[in-house]
Amino acid sequence: MPDSEAKQLDGFIAKFSPEIAARTQAVLKKMRKRYPTAQVLVYDNYNALAIGFAPGEKTGEAIFSIAVYPKWVSLFFLQAKGVLDPEGLLKGSGNVARHVVLDSPDDLEIPAIVAMMEAALEVAKTPLAEKGAGRFIIKSVSAKQRPRRPAVK
Repeated sequence: MPDSEAKQLDGFIAKFSPEIAARTQAVLKKMRKRYPTAQVLVYDNYNALAIGFAPGEKTGEAIFSIAVYPKWVSLFFLQAKGVLDPEGLLKGSGNVARHVVLDSPDDLEIPAIVAMMEAALEVAKTPLAEKGAGRFIIKSVSAKQRPRRPAVK
C-alpha cells in the first residue's frame, strides 16, 4: 500500500478508541493475509469506517467488508445469499448482506465463520484473482461523520 494511503487509513482507524483501533488493525491484517489478491476498498462513511474486499475496484463486486463502529467491529458478507449459516451466527435480516460481530480478531478462525467465508467466495459473482497483490483504494471520505468513539457517561 502506498505510504499516503497507509497513513490515510491509519488516520481513519486512529479516530476510534485504542481497543477498537487495535481490533480493526488485527482483523485487517488477518483478512489481508487470507485474501492477498483482494482489492481493499476504503470508505470513511458517515456511520462507520468500511473496508471492503473485492476482486476489482467496483463496490458492487465486494465479497466481504469490515465495518468499524465506536463499540464493535463487524465482518459483513456482502453476497450472503446462498451462504448457509447452520449455527445462526449471521445477524441482520437482509437477503444479500449480513454480518457477524467480531469480539476478537481470532473470531476469524472460528470454523463456522471460516466455512461461511469459503462459501461466500464460492457464490461470489466475480472471484478473487488467483495471483497478484491487491492494493488499498480510498474510495470516499464523508465530510460529516458520527463520533468514532463512544460517548463518555
